[in-house]
Amino acid sequence: MVGRTVLVTGGSGGIGKATALGLARLGADVAITGRNAARTRAAVAEIHASTGATVAAFLADVSAQSEVHRLADEVLGRLARIDVLVNNVGGYWNTRHVTDDGLERTFAMNHLAPFLLTSLLLPRLQRTGHARVVTVSSHAHAQGRIDFDDLQGERSYSGARAYNQSKLANLLFSNHLARQHRPQDVAANALHPGVVSTGFGAEDPGRAQRLLVPVLRPFMKTAAGGAATSIHVASAPELEGVTGRYFTRGRPARSARHGSDEVAAARLWQVSADLVGLPSPL
Repeated sequence: MVGRTVLVTGGSGGIGKATALGLARLGADVAITGRNAARTRAAVAEIHASTGATVAAFLADVSAQSEVHRLADEVLGRLARIDVLVNNVGGYWNTRHVTDDGLERTFAMNHLAPFLLTSLLLPRLQRTGHARVVTVSSHAHAQGRIDFDDLQGERSYSGARAYNQSKLANLLFSNHLARQHRPQDVAANALHPGVVSTGFGAEDPGRAQRLLVPVLRPFMKTAAGGAATSIHVASAPELEGVTGRYFTRGRPARSARHGSDEVAAARLWQVSADLVGLPSPL
């Protein structure tokens, strides 16, 4: 990865920080995004101390579309090339929260944020060439469905249902992006990181999380273990030109059948573009 620039969203902690650290160890020039200034500074210092790499940091709450636009402008102003974009940022909320844009937070952060950021950075990715967009989905996509009649959970909300929908949206987005671009320009792949022991969902956990996570934590992957597939998909030479795939445990895997639904993916793309104010298709 020497000479290549990688941007990892949500890189101030957990899987994102471990991904940035692993790619820096491979020689990449790494940039991370974070919401909290102190945590982001600490992550930069840790990655630099471990690898000697100079790490660029960008602050943004990507649940807000204005913040995503500002982030993209700053990234384009500071990074002359982007070889890999790792769409890692995400969250889980047991109760329904609404963003400044009036959107349900899980859908806004987990799907619309990477959709919008990727769209805004796409010309730089294409100009760099042989770029990769790596999107962290989850096996939870298999339990998800895109409820086009209630995307925002206004009529009926469940934290698990909203999360599963967002992870299916990640996969549909990645697959549709792959279909729209030549792999020698931009390759797009999604992945399942595994069940990882981090602070994920701790801000607003559900009852099952509160009861089960302490019991299951000893059996969960570390953040570094969870980052392994992201690092592999972002860097493996043998994946040059591979696009539209879903990975788990560092290997290609079959997604659920509805994860490759081209009609649903195209409809979701159009709806997403409307919600963030972009023309469709790209």
